[in-house]
Amino acid sequence: MSEPDSDDASVGSTTAEWSTAESAAAPLETATDSPVSTVDTGRGRVAYAEYGDDEDVPVLFFHGTPGSRLLGSVYAETARAHGVRVLAVDRPGYGESDPWRARTLADTGEFAVPVLDDAGVDRAGVVGFSGGGPHALAMAASHPGRVRRVDLVGGAVPPDCGPDGPRTQRLLGTLAARTPRLLGALLRFQTWVARRNPSAVVDQYTTGDTGDVPAEVTALVGRDFVEALDASRNGVVTESRLLVREWDFSLTRIDTPVHLWHGDRDGNVPIEGARALQKRLPGADLTVFETDHLRTLLASRSAVLDGQAGSGTAGTE
Repeated sequence: MSEPDSDDASVGSTTAEWSTAESAAAPLETATDSPVSTVDTGRGRVAYAEYGDDEDVPVLFFHGTPGSRLLGSVYAETARAHGVRVLAVDRPGYGESDPWRARTLADTGEFAVPVLDDAGVDRAGVVGFSGGGPHALAMAASHPGRVRRVDLVGGAVPPDCGPDGPRTQRLLGTLAARTPRLLGALLRFQTWVARRNPSAVVDQYTTGDTGDVPAEVTALVGRDFVEALDASRNGVVTESRLLVREWDFSLTRIDTPVHLWHGDRDGNVPIEGARALQKRLPGADLTVFETDHLRTLLASRSAVLDGQAGSGTAGTE
């Protein structure tokens, strides 16, 4: 990994500090102003947004569960500074992408590759946040020729890695498998709450006082949650079910460089799981922040995109 040009991570050490640097931008305005492209995958339309210059190093961003392309705007300012082009995709059943029935992790390439092709990209780096982490790894396993590097930011881990996941995650998985209609009703209520009080969404991804989380980030996270679920709840119902099951691709097939960025106070994906996953990915690096789930996403931005920029070229066809 190349030396980051900010002080939010330390190369060669196991911990890094949370910083509010870069957090003063207006990511919500950037997200809502960015044009949306759609591509027909053969199983339905998939939407994506771009942040950064289209001549720069391409990076495919997978949002969390739930989530949408809007969250990719947290990288917009950093992408411009590091010469990176972020392609943030709505996974099927989220945002403006059509629902897919019976989707699994192994299907990731079926919607990600058409996005790369539509954007004129041959090889890209991949960043997966939270529930997007397994999709990033699945993409690297199934299409190694299209992926330069993988960064997992607070990435979800296989169900047999470390201790049981958080109770909420287990509950969502159970509801998705047994009573998906009840889960859909719960998600509709949460969407109603998020539209009126975005801080309630931030509370789900943070630990302790959220006073240092910029108001614009809080607004973006709330809007991202609403965007993810407003049109359909298929995406989160599908992923809540599949993320608590054995993953249907092999980690041993991944020979792409992988770096994990994780918070030691992450209540959504405990650090023990990230350490266990690292051991299953030979050569993978792990940087641990003294933060929670959301703050790790914010604190790691410069280091993540610095590594991505250093790993490739513009990568267009």
